[in-house]
Amino acid sequence: MDMEKLKQQYSILHVETFNSEKKRSGVSVQRKADEMVDIHWKGAAEMIVAMCSQYYESNGIIRSMSEDGRERIETIIQSMAASSLRCIAFAHKQVLKGETEDGDDQSGKTNRRLKEDGLTLLGIVGLKDPCRPGVKKAVQACQSAGVGVKMITGDNIFTAKAIATECGILGPDYQQGSGEVVEGTEFRNYAPDERMEKVEKIRVMARSSPFDKLLMVQCLKQKGHVVAVTGDGTNDAPALKEADIGLSMGIQGTEVAKESSDIVILDDNFSSVATVLRWGRCVYNNIQKFIQFQLTVNVAALVINFIAAVSAGEVPLTTVQLLWVNLIMDTLGALALATDRPTNELMEKPPVGRTEPLITNIMWRNLLAQALYQIAILLILQFRGESIVNVPETVKDTLIFNTFVLCQVFNEFNARKLEKQNVFEGILKNRLFLGIIGVTIVLQVVMVEFLKKFADTEQLKLWQWGVCILLAAFSWPIAWFVKLIPVSNTPFFSYLKRSRTIFKRPINHQKP
Repeated sequence: MDMEKLKQQYSILHVETFNSEKKRSGVSVQRKADEMVDIHWKGAAEMIVAMCSQYYESNGIIRSMSEDGRERIETIIQSMAASSLRCIAFAHKQVLKGETEDGDDQSGKTNRRLKEDGLTLLGIVGLKDPCRPGVKKAVQACQSAGVGVKMITGDNIFTAKAIATECGILGPDYQQGSGEVVEGTEFRNYAPDERMEKVEKIRVMARSSPFDKLLMVQCLKQKGHVVAVTGDGTNDAPALKEADIGLSMGIQGTEVAKESSDIVILDDNFSSVATVLRWGRCVYNNIQKFIQFQLTVNVAALVINFIAAVSAGEVPLTTVQLLWVNLIMDTLGALALATDRPTNELMEKPPVGRTEPLITNIMWRNLLAQALYQIAILLILQFRGESIVNVPETVKDTLIFNTFVLCQVFNEFNARKLEKQNVFEGILKNRLFLGIIGVTIVLQVVMVEFLKKFADTEQLKLWQWGVCILLAAFSWPIAWFVKLIPVSNTPFFSYLKRSRTIFKRPINHQKP
């Protein structure tokens, strides 16, 4: 068939573009040789079949579409959709040029419309869009991490269920009528209270419109969930913009979708969503590690200097020494704790809610135990160090400074694992962490042994270094035993709010 020659024999009269509401598109063409106009429609199979009154058989004979014939065709569509095929139907109608329909729009202009009834069904095509390798594994990873995965699609309900089952969104325990699969029209027609009640249970929404996606995101956010949306089309833009995290596709995604999103996935792979989740949790966990570590340093230094200043009128840690501690702990400490890569255990934890505190009860338990230990040994050295170690006051102050810094070095290992007792797990894989620890120790040796005038320190003997290291090393067994202590999941400061509410008394205003 010569397509160029065929195109020259026809002229296009009108085109109706595809839209997500009608789920179809159409075109009318006129033969140049006569007044006949051919109207062609294509779109969602069930939509096109509903517009047809006749159909072609395989031998080319046109049959009238009876109720039995319509049911048979609908059964074929459902069986194709159940095999995760996207069904597209084609239909046409031949009319005279004067029989085309015209309609007036709001501005009074006459617009040509295509006939939408009495069509003849030409055929149905099933398109297979298989799940990409790794999608099912990525969905399982998200679900095991406590992230609920929902599929919102324009496909019919049978195709949507088949694809969702293939991806692992719907499990083998899915039951018809359980409320996990709905259509967009059903969802948007719910009463507001009913919609809020059922939104969390929904896993698949078929035949949805852009408004349905936006409505789903708004409902989930009102329920207190942190919502992430993936999409690539222009109709996904409202939901991408409304979501807490919008992820668009870098290859097939439209510019509107990319502009509305927060993150662009360059490889269009859903597995990258699981990667984003892993790294996001890793960054959050590393921030918590550093906060715990830094608060331990600050609490111990503040309490030690305050008690010493109030009781003895002098501070054991000088200004230069405190600046040095903050310099190496803020920079090198943060860099060391930020180098841990994501682990599988991060994906086994439940997600963190938007209202949960950054400093958890586990962090309070860990940092208070370490801070109390450091305060105790350093105050003992401050008030009894000269007699216990048998050294002059200047050497005692250097021992306090050196022990304090080494305690932070050992505590950096403890901060690597907030909950697990084995803080050395995977440490040999993180060479950067070990390198930073080594640099910190070398700088501390230089500070104590070679910068005496600058740091106000004295050179220490080998056995004195051993005492400092031994005292600092006790932070490891302390951390091991402390992590055996169970803590409540209720945030620490919520107890203070309760106490404040209990002791609050109403004030009765009496009129004079």
